[in-house]
Amino acid sequence: MEYVRLGTTGTKVSRLCLGTMAFGSTQEWMLKEQDRLPVFKKAYESGINFFDTANVYSLGETEQILGKLLKEVGANRDEMVIATKVYMPMGQRPNQSGLSRKHIFASIDASLKRLGMEYVDLFQIHRFDYETPIEETLSALTDVVRAGKARYIGGSAMFSWQLAKYLYLADRHGLVRFVTMQNFYNLAYREEEREMIPLCMEEGVGLIPFSPLAGGFLVGNRETGTPRAKMLAHLPYLKRPEDQAVTQALREVASKRSESPAAVAIAWMLSKPWITAPIIGFSKLAHLDPPLKALSLKLEPEEIAVLEAPYVTQPPIGPLRRGETLPIPPGRRAN
Repeated sequence: MEYVRLGTTGTKVSRLCLGTMAFGSTQEWMLKEQDRLPVFKKAYESGINFFDTANVYSLGETEQILGKLLKEVGANRDEMVIATKVYMPMGQRPNQSGLSRKHIFASIDASLKRLGMEYVDLFQIHRFDYETPIEETLSALTDVVRAGKARYIGGSAMFSWQLAKYLYLADRHGLVRFVTMQNFYNLAYREEEREMIPLCMEEGVGLIPFSPLAGGFLVGNRETGTPRAKMLAHLPYLKRPEDQAVTQALREVASKRSESPAAVAIAWMLSKPWITAPIIGFSKLAHLDPPLKALSLKLEPEEIAVLEAPYVTQPPIGPLRRGETLPIPPGRRAN
């Protein structure tokens, strides 16, 4: 396993980050209880020390499971880098979502309790909050860091102008800066290359993109009607016929190398100097093999050109627009 700095901080993280959304019981595609430890243990024993979760995943159950699994594999907390998030609705009552000072303080305490930890390494805002002043959010996040409950803060899925405002106001008021951006980025969706990635490179913000396989679309295992396909049905690239050319190019490059499309897709991402660690998710032991192979798979410039040539621009995916809301996910809220 290779280890790199988390953005421009001194903290070292594995080149792959394990996403934990599949560790829950609220969706049929999630891991069954008896299957969680073998999958997690393989990731841990492969050298992964960077784990991403969120309070909203299975309404807190995922955080509980992650804390338990880390103990079961005997992980040294000082060597692990744990990331969680705040913003998404955790209930239907007032103050159970967003980035107000009240909700941020309540959320970090609840996440730490579920994880069984005294601190998280990276506390991320899951979306931009149009209803809360940025200064209020940054001030609260700064106090979380100063209280020792988080080491760093980061952002996720927002427009570049929103990140720019967070960075500017943090500098202006002497508040804690975002060190990472968890954005949606892969071969099938490269709109982040327009503004977000150049901004992050200029400002020293590390990129830890989620969904490097486009929810499975790039490797052809999100056929219409499957549970995950239904969950991702709102994404345009599952419907745009021109995007099939991207998957075809990926299959061609992978076939010539006698490698899996998944390994080549992640190797392409790792070839980009702006990537700190893509967030990978898997629900079977074999799913980890392609990302691990990608670590040693060096693509030639000609292959990268073939992979990138078919891409056709598309509307932004991920950030919320003013007035948009997200539903409360299914499941019973964990304590």
